[in-house]
Amino acid sequence: MASTTVVIDIPVERTSQQHPNTSSSDPIPLRDRSNQNQVTFGDFGEGTGAAVDALERWNYPRINIYRLAAIFFAFLNFGMNDGSYGALVPYIEADYDLSYTVTSLVFLSPFAGYTVAALFSDRLHLFFGRRGIALLAPSCKVIAYVVIATHPPYPAVVAILALAGLGNGLVDAAWNAWIGGLAQTNQLLGLLHGLYGLGATIAPLISTSMITKASLGWWTFFYLMAALCALEVATGSAAFWSETGTKYTDVNRVNGEEKGMTRQALKQKVTWICAGFLLCYVGLEVSLGGWIVNFMIRVRHGEPFSSGMTATGFWLGITVGRVILGFVTAKIGERLAVSVYVLIAVGCELMFWLVPQFIVSAVAVSLLGFFIGPIFPSTVIAVTKLLPSEMHVAAIGFSAAIGGGGAAL
Repeated sequence: MASTTVVIDIPVERTSQQHPNTSSSDPIPLRDRSNQNQVTFGDFGEGTGAAVDALERWNYPRINIYRLAAIFFAFLNFGMNDGSYGALVPYIEADYDLSYTVTSLVFLSPFAGYTVAALFSDRLHLFFGRRGIALLAPSCKVIAYVVIATHPPYPAVVAILALAGLGNGLVDAAWNAWIGGLAQTNQLLGLLHGLYGLGATIAPLISTSMITKASLGWWTFFYLMAALCALEVATGSAAFWSETGTKYTDVNRVNGEEKGMTRQALKQKVTWICAGFLLCYVGLEVSLGGWIVNFMIRVRHGEPFSSGMTATGFWLGITVGRVILGFVTAKIGERLAVSVYVLIAVGCELMFWLVPQFIVSAVAVSLLGFFIGPIFPSTVIAVTKLLPSEMHVAAIGFSAAIGGGGAAL
């Protein structure tokens, strides 16, 4: 964050006895530490005084507006990456003449990149700051997408997807942690993950149209992804250019401590509980989004284009759910909200499975997306509330990596 100093004069009615070292015109400094501003009030009378922490807002300091826009764009690209797999899997399988098991390696490979991101995300923040993450993460994805766009042999596709997973893992940990430290975090994380859902919604529509309507190869979709991520490099680095490693260390380490945040985060029970929860959640989300098209074609006997649109419906449900239900979650609390969402989602899953009709399955999977959508951002909020700010990147990165393991499974 850009360091800020704000001087506020507050008229205060004083008693006849005043502290000898204060006067009625004493300023009140606002000192920035990470996303928190500590507002310290002087002694307003004999033996009185207070100190409170005020979180930064999405629009204060003003640079946060541009940073939030850059992060939203990054998560749009992130969602397009994840949402495209489901629509592309049938065509990748046919192109390379693969079995289900071998095709599923496209989900396993990014997990390796996520794991590397979880282990080194905190260290990268210390050395290069958020500016380094804004440069490195999308650059990894640009390289991966350019290679895939050349239509290489399948083993090369699997291998290079690990690099895309590394980029997405860094994005996931860094920007969730940053927004988690702002005021109105429920609403902002709902919008952030809503943008992820929007990207995942439009990706099947675009990729399916390119293949079925324009008769293009499945790999041509990654030319678009490479261009978008190149733009992400420019927008992210410009917004976070002042966020160096030195600055990150100054505001996120207590008493100058620079090591061991990943290790310390792994000692916290909260980290493991959230990681286990995301293992199940992301496994459900990616399994549905990744295999729904194949299921609708082969089991529900749908047409390729209409089956591809069921993936769009699922991700659209996630998008709308995260935006709308994010405000509901803020009102009733994460624990109660997630419990209710999970129960309703179980009902939608049963309807999807037990009623063997294409239309019913398409509607059920959209409703399922709507109610599971807010679960991921709610979990991130729980981490940011229960752990100190210096552990946020490490804890969220590790939890997201374990969630990626659910996708691989």
